[in-house]
Amino acid sequence: MLALSAAAAQAADGASRSTDSAAVKALMAKIESMEQRINTLQVELKDAKAKKPAGLGQSASLASRSPSAAVALSPAKDARNGALKASDGSSSAFKPASNAMALADTKDVEAANSKPAEAPQSSSPASRLAAAFADSDPKPKFIPAADLKAPPPASNKDLFGAAPSPVPGMRIGMYGEIKLGSMQNPAANGQWQNGFDMARLVLLPTYQVNDYITFNAELEWEHGGTAFDNDDKLHGAVEVEQAFFDVKFNDHFTLRSPGIDLIPISFTNLYHEPTLFYSVQRPELANGLIPTTWYAPSAGFYGKIVDGLNYQFQVSQSAEDFGDNFDHRGDNGHIISGGYAGGITGADALALSKAPIGDFRQLSNELAYTLRLSYTPSFLPGFAGSSAIYYSPNVTPRGAYATQPDGTETPLGRNAMTIFNTEARYRVPNTGLELRGEYAYVHFSNPENLRANNDLDDTNNVGKSMWGYSGEIAYHFRAPNDYDIVPFYRYTRQNFQTSGMLGSDLTNGLNNITGSGDMTFHDVGVAIFPNPSLVYKINYTKVIDHSATGAMSDRVLAGVGWLW
Repeated sequence: MLALSAAAAQAADGASRSTDSAAVKALMAKIESMEQRINTLQVELKDAKAKKPAGLGQSASLASRSPSAAVALSPAKDARNGALKASDGSSSAFKPASNAMALADTKDVEAANSKPAEAPQSSSPASRLAAAFADSDPKPKFIPAADLKAPPPASNKDLFGAAPSPVPGMRIGMYGEIKLGSMQNPAANGQWQNGFDMARLVLLPTYQVNDYITFNAELEWEHGGTAFDNDDKLHGAVEVEQAFFDVKFNDHFTLRSPGIDLIPISFTNLYHEPTLFYSVQRPELANGLIPTTWYAPSAGFYGKIVDGLNYQFQVSQSAEDFGDNFDHRGDNGHIISGGYAGGITGADALALSKAPIGDFRQLSNELAYTLRLSYTPSFLPGFAGSSAIYYSPNVTPRGAYATQPDGTETPLGRNAMTIFNTEARYRVPNTGLELRGEYAYVHFSNPENLRANNDLDDTNNVGKSMWGYSGEIAYHFRAPNDYDIVPFYRYTRQNFQTSGMLGSDLTNGLNNITGSGDMTFHDVGVAIFPNPSLVYKINYTKVIDHSATGAMSDRVLAGVGWLW
């Protein structure tokens, strides 16, 4: 009996231990399963955050000038990592960047044009450049107006710049250019003179208020800055070129609040950073027919029409036919008597016609209207273009007058101005070949009311219209050290003095064309990009005009440009 009892007790104890062991094993299996699920959820959450639409933050230097460009909310480590390969599969949000023309590989251009609607944007510089080159369109989700008041998420909101910001949502980028070389001086009978120009240094502060509201600005020091003493050796300018808020509702409509903004006409006016053109000086059409950088008090909106087609509409302060200094702007808002320089001339086109942006010193109540369409057709990978029209019902400022040969001053009437511009850029797939072209046309309703035709100076008169066109060919060679070497040639033809001149300047008759505004430019040179944010340039420009003495303004220039 005792033996049987002992055996039974041992059997029961073994069964109990077996049961406990099975329970422990089951519990451990459940814990391991839970750990695996937690790890899976963490990965999914990380991926979801990375694929989250970037909101509407746009750099005032680049993306804000191309309303169709996507947003910059990439992590700070992307800025520190520098140039990445175009094949980078990162799912970080898109960040518009610099040398879209020079550094965008053809595969990147194709990718920018063929990205699915909700695909995450690559953070690699090359693909960002390709998207900027293509005026690509973001694919954000619809944002109800009520959500504009929602607090921003606790994510890294660095928008722009080369290093993390101590202020969440705040970034400060920069671009600039330095020029040196030798130029013929027409004022010195074509004498060659060496020189140097600290052309510009520009700060780009950008702040994302929340996921849907962004502030953009651009602060520029030109030609060494400004000074007041004769021995300070500075004779430049300090300007606020951009300052506005963007409020995004969806990918079809973003509101741009009243502020200072670029007139959305011509690619170079919107994208005038030195890494985006190959010559040392800006392309000739951007120096007169389109007075780059052309900015003005304005407001507007923009968005996507369909995939590959985007729009922007802007209302701005009108250009003014006034090119003199503030001493000729009276406190009564009229031009002071005694003579003044016109803002629209046969020598400088529209270069001096920009209205002031400060202290209520504008000389008219007129508003101008600009509509721009940008397009990247899916059937032509590597191609991007835009067309824009600008209209002002009157560019004649308050108090404008004609100076008669006897010295009397008579009022000038209204004069509407219309500008049409179209441009295209094509990076031929699977090659280094790049082509660009642009056409600009300016029309005046009543050129007899332009100050240049009524200032007793026959050399700067203006006809019924102005026009210009250019064509450029470049080829990208990838050096063994991954430098991008881009030789180029650009041909430009423009005419600021067409027929139909009317006004008090009739010394040489109605069509007193001097030829100084009828010009041809040949630009040849090379641009070398060690990386997308830095370029070294050298080029020769041959200038031909039809004036009696000739242009006498050829130049050989070198330069350094950067953007980050």
